[in-house]
Parts: sequence; C-alpha cells; structure tokens
Amino acid sequence: MTPTTARIAIIGAGPGGLTCARVLQRHGVPVTVFDRDASEGARARGGVLGLPMTTAQEALRAAGLYEEFAALARPEGREVRLLDHTATVLFHHTPGPGPSDRPAGARPGSAHPGATGRSGTDGPGTDRCEIDRGDLRRLLLASLAPATVRWNSYLRTLHPLGDGRHRAEFDEGHTETFDLVVGADGTWSRVRPMLSDADPHYTGVTFVESGCEDAGTRHPEAARLVGGGSMAAGSAGRALFARREGRGRIRLYAAFRGSQDWALEAGVRMADTDAVRAVLLDRFAGWDERLLALLRENDGGFVNRPLFALPVPHTWTHTPGLTLLGDAAHLMPPSTARGADLALLDGADLARALAAHDEADEAVRAYEAVMLPRAAAAAEAAARALADALAPDAPRGSLHQLRTTFGDPQP
Repeated sequence: MTPTTARIAIIGAGPGGLTCARVLQRHGVPVTVFDRDASEGARARGGVLGLPMTTAQEALRAAGLYEEFAALARPEGREVRLLDHTATVLFHHTPGPGPSDRPAGARPGSAHPGATGRSGTDGPGTDRCEIDRGDLRRLLLASLAPATVRWNSYLRTLHPLGDGRHRAEFDEGHTETFDLVVGADGTWSRVRPMLSDADPHYTGVTFVESGCEDAGTRHPEAARLVGGGSMAAGSAGRALFARREGRGRIRLYAAFRGSQDWALEAGVRMADTDAVRAVLLDRFAGWDERLLALLRENDGGFVNRPLFALPVPHTWTHTPGLTLLGDAAHLMPPSTARGADLALLDGADLARALAAHDEADEAVRAYEAVMLPRAAAAAEAAARALADALAPDAPRGSLHQLRTTFGDPQP
C-alpha cells in the first residue's frame, strides 16, 4: 500500500495532527482528520505556545506556512530569574546583545518569555517565539482542503482487520476502514491502547494556574518581580512559576506535591476563588509577601492542572497500520516546554516520511525510529527538571541546571 493510495485517518485536530495533515496534502497524499469537538469554535483555545525558532522554521516551513506564522508570532522574553522563598534572587540571566529573536516578518512588540522552569534544552542564545494557541490552530485549519476535518467524530474503538487495516467506530454511529490510523488525540488517546499497555500516571505534582492581566499597569510589583521573561521560585517541594505573555499578561502556576484531589480534601470548590486562594496561601505560608502577592492579586479564578505523564521511555512494538504523535506518544510534564514543538515536529516528520517512501509501513517505521528516541530524551529532561524544581533542597537543582545552561551571570 503506497502512501498516495492508503486511506489515512488522523485522530485529533491539535497542532501535531493538523501539521501532519497539511504536510501530507502539500505532497498530494489524501488524509482525513477526525475530532471530537462539535465544531472548530466549540472550545476556547486560550494560552500561549512557546516554540524554539528551529522547530517553528522546520515544521512550519514543511507546511508552507512559515511566513504566515511569523506574521502572528512574537519574540519570547529571554530574561530568566530564579528566586528562593524569601524572594532573594539566586540567578538572573539577561540576554546579551546578539541577533534579533523576532521571526522574520513577525510583528514588532515587547519581548515575552518562554516557559517557566525550562531546563535549557534549547541551549543558551537559542531564539524562541510564542504564538497564541487559537491563532496557530486557525492558521493550520485554514490551510487544509475543505472538509478535511470531520467534527463531532469521537473515536470509540478500532477493530483490526488484518494487513494493517483497521475499522474505526465513531460515537455518532458510522464506521470507516483505514490503512493507517494516526493517534494525535492527546493525553487520553483512544488509539494508544492498540499499541501500548501504558496509561498516563499522575506524577504526584499539581499545577494551579492563575494570572494577572495588564501587569505593567495594574500589577507593577508583580511585573517587576517576574521581569521581562520567566521567573521560578522554589522551596521544599513547592514552587511558583511565572512567565510574561502577550498583551501584558503574566501567567502563574503554583506547584506542589500531593494528592490530585487536594481541593476536595481541603473542602473547597475550584469555582470558589477566595477559598482556593486561602488554601494556596496556607500551603505557601512563610514565603515572602512579594511572592504571595502573585497569589493574592490574580485576575479571575484558579484552574487545577494535575500533571500526568507516560512512562519514560514510552515505546511500543511497531504495529502495521497504527502510530502515534504528540502527547498521545510521549506525554510529559510541561517543565521544559517541549510538548508543542515536539508535536509539530512529529506531525511534519511523519508526513514527510509518508511522502518519501514507496510503502506506508516503511514510512511509519522510519518515522518511529526518529521520533521515539527524541521523545525519550525530552521526557527524561522534563522529568528531571520537574524533580529539581520540587526537590526537598530546591531550588539547588534548578540553580545548577541554569548555571550549566547559561553560565554564571556577569556581575
């Protein structure tokens, strides 16, 4: 079965799945994307994705969308601060003069940061950019041929038929047979159980997300504390991670070890902002008031984000007719900010392999040979960075990693 004659289904219309579909169509390979959402606008796509420029260029140039992407992207702030719980600055990296990190054609604006807590896997001086999740998704969707994405299509199960073919059964009642099914359906993938017995496990760490809007004007003390990029403060299994984003926003994560049902056990509902704030302030009791102000002065409520991950390394025996990409293949903590860029690379790599090989199964083997070791290395780094940030002697491990990555700051 050649790629151009194979019936290919991508399950999941996230960045990785859509990138894969776009690159396939550029090479004349037919593909259909199935997504459980009722429509393109069924869910809000908030937040910001941080990407290394090398990834953005490779994946989005393969998709023929780099110029459009660059017009929507912003440079990330590259300032990095590490504090202890007394708000003492232990490490402060300010990028020196060098080439602009603005994507070619990107709109001008103030610098914005990369992900808080990243462990330097991109290397010092590597340019990074950021883009709103919704903007990237709209760009990818608009690039696809009409009717490529079938909305309201939740995959119930797959039935092996032999010779690599699988019959997909969807919740709305219809079934279709495919020669290749790509699981791009995230944390709780419906395709992954056909390849692997591994399930995402709770890491023992929860992030509670909040944020400050128009920080420079409305929250000047918080803006000064966080600086022009990312900030991390840690002590004895607790941490605050903050990062600057577009339109003057600061995104904050309060991180701690404990039960994923911590709010229920504390007798509070996440919708009760004041009650959640009181529990968090109690968990961070003894921290400097300048840090606690990040929890006191947030705009809006709190969002509970228990962290799940797949085993490291997560591998599977090659199975004709099936493969995975993105979080479905290598779910990891967000501590090194690799989820989005790995998904884009996975999608582009799989599509290029299918376009380059005479047989679809040969292409999938070639893709998995590249993707699996790359994902394992990234997942190991993410797990190590999270452990360092929340270790009993934190922030010592994070300080060592920052010095390894950036060197000692100049006086």
